[in-house]
Amino acid sequence: MRMAASLKLLTFLVPCAFLVPVIITVVPDLNQVRHSEALQNIKTVFVSIFLEAVPFLLMGVFLSSLMQWFVSEEMVRRLTPKHPVGGVLAAGLLGIIFPICECGMIPVVRRLMHKGMPAYIAVTFILSGPVVNPIVFTATLLAFPNHPEITMARMGLAFAVASAVGGLVYLFVKRNPLRAPKIAAAEVKTHPGFKMALSPHHDSHSHTHARAHSHGISNGHHHAHPKNWRSFFIHAGDEFVDMSKYLVIGALITACIQTFVSRSDLIALGNGSAASYVFMMGFAYVLSLCSTSDSFVASAFSHTFALGPLISFLVLGPMLDFKSTLMLLSTFRTRFVIGLSLAIIALVFAGSWVVNLWLWG
Repeated sequence: MRMAASLKLLTFLVPCAFLVPVIITVVPDLNQVRHSEALQNIKTVFVSIFLEAVPFLLMGVFLSSLMQWFVSEEMVRRLTPKHPVGGVLAAGLLGIIFPICECGMIPVVRRLMHKGMPAYIAVTFILSGPVVNPIVFTATLLAFPNHPEITMARMGLAFAVASAVGGLVYLFVKRNPLRAPKIAAAEVKTHPGFKMALSPHHDSHSHTHARAHSHGISNGHHHAHPKNWRSFFIHAGDEFVDMSKYLVIGALITACIQTFVSRSDLIALGNGSAASYVFMMGFAYVLSLCSTSDSFVASAFSHTFALGPLISFLVLGPMLDFKSTLMLLSTFRTRFVIGLSLAIIALVFAGSWVVNLWLWG
């Protein structure tokens, strides 16, 4: 299987090798390009985004590995609220106990779903956890010391949007949204609200099957490591490599957009009332900032935009940005990610508009 993965990588690298003479021909002075201001800015922005996100990704990966050790499928089923409303509300507040950034949230939730967590609870936790937590609450208060209502509006709207999306997933998602599900896909009512669960006669098989695929979605080979520190770090390393490649791609493209798209041109797009919401939401998607630092970026626009568009920026960014979209696509089915993204955008737009009218007229 490792040989097959190497061959897949080789088929990608070989065509890229033919681009080298093309680049040499088109670019007359590579040294000048290498020292250009634009390239230096791309490197600076890329490194800053990557280094900002990596600690939280590592935190999520190590937490995921610990869950692989200590959290059993039976424990997840036992602790999950039986009523869907209670499950959604509990998941919306789970970030208070586990304040994980959006970069580390996805590997954690993926592991919990493999253990048996229902999709609607997992999605609610993914969306609310990066915002509704004490770290982000404190950072937002510090960024807007004269507007504490912005902090309260951010927390409240994030919780409402995450809960609403979780409810939509419960109502309309009838199949396991994970790519290549690791658990036998027999629909039985072992737990109210579970969309996919273990069939009784597949218990022993599914435990073995889950262990065989405990290193992520992209790995198809068997790794039945014993529970020791070596296997712990092997599992964490596989998870990190699986998720970090999407972070790298997202950070690189985000750096290119920030470099080549003029900020003054972007601000000019936000002159209209509705356009200002669209711009700030798009800006949040493109910047792909960590939820612990995006409030300081938003505060720089406090004299340019109304508070409603700022709320839309602060709520949408941690829920949906470019790098997290790639990471979601690596975990969930494409159709599910598209529907999830549209629901988040619509609810954040409508919610921030209502909050702006309610609090500030």
